[in-house]
Amino acid sequence: MINDADPKPSDFIQFVELHCQLDEKAGIVLRSKIREQAYKKGDILVEKGKICNKIYFLNTGLVKTLFSTDSREFIMRFFSEGNVFSVLDSFIEQKPSIYDIVALEDSTVSYILYDDLQTLCHEYHQIETFYRKLLSMAVIEMMSRVGHSLEETGIVAYNRFLKNQGHLLQRISLADMASYLGITQVSLSRIRRVK
Repeated sequence: MINDADPKPSDFIQFVELHCQLDEKAGIVLRSKIREQAYKKGDILVEKGKICNKIYFLNTGLVKTLFSTDSREFIMRFFSEGNVFSVLDSFIEQKPSIYDIVALEDSTVSYILYDDLQTLCHEYHQIETFYRKLLSMAVIEMMSRVGHSLEETGIVAYNRFLKNQGHLLQRISLADMASYLGITQVSLSRIRRVK
């Protein structure tokens, strides 16, 4: 939800403080609600059909958000270290997710649970401000992604990826990259040969 060109926060609290100044008490209480978990490559963090009740911060590793049908997988986004992610519609409405989030590498995350975040938002205006800004950033990012996907050719989309997330290129499979770009692996290979 943040631009990969921006300086990376080292932990969840630092990410929050990039967007909202916490007073000492709010910071202490927020820290007490943040938990950590490790995942192996291929593990599912959020499973389609289940409610996403966490907002995650990626400490180490790489994950993808995807939508799948019986015949095809559509990758919505890759998240690397220093990014916050979730399935926000599922999180906000506490309804089953239509997306999966899968670890592409061994990964460690910090996270806050839905109920804890709601309580903190009621008690601390600064945390509510952070949550509002987080939702705003997510909407802007989603609108940008949809807008670009509607008007870009494969080569333009690939060049945009290189510009914004090129550092991830060696960490992502060709199949995942093609799915993210909305093109076939054959087309992706052709584009890469021209580069």
